[in-house]
Amino acid sequence: MERLERLLAIEEIRNLRIKYAHLLDTNSAGPLGELFTADAICDAGRGQWEGREAIVAGLSAAFVEYDRGATGSYPFHHVITNHWVEFTSPDAAEGRAYLVDLQTDPDQDRWILLGTYADEYRRDDGVWRISRTRLDITWPERSLGGGLPG
Repeated sequence: MERLERLLAIEEIRNLRIKYAHLLDTNSAGPLGELFTADAICDAGRGQWEGREAIVAGLSAAFVEYDRGATGSYPFHHVITNHWVEFTSPDAAEGRAYLVDLQTDPDQDRWILLGTYADEYRRDDGVWRISRTRLDITWPERSLGGGLPG
């Protein structure tokens, strides 16, 4: 992979996590599902979901749980930082990104958790998508397992 092509791919991959945060926080389930491959596996600390439909259903249920005020959007903010991407082949990569997860309910503690997304990405019909993700939680209770990318 040439340098320019590599940089463009990294930006497309990084953008997946940024889109994920915005779409999850605004309860945009349809477009959220499109960020994943059809056979994706997701472990967001609430069990393992396999396939787009199961992932969207699981994330939608988490949204409802945190939307105590029935606002319809932004019951939480997923702050994504420190994104690291390593290519394992021209059409596959692994990455890590920090998560600071905050809730917006004024009657609740702001902090939900700190963690790291351990992701695998695959180019699917010319588009980069998340093929596997695990949320490694570092606070308040540790649940780790993703290791380093590459």
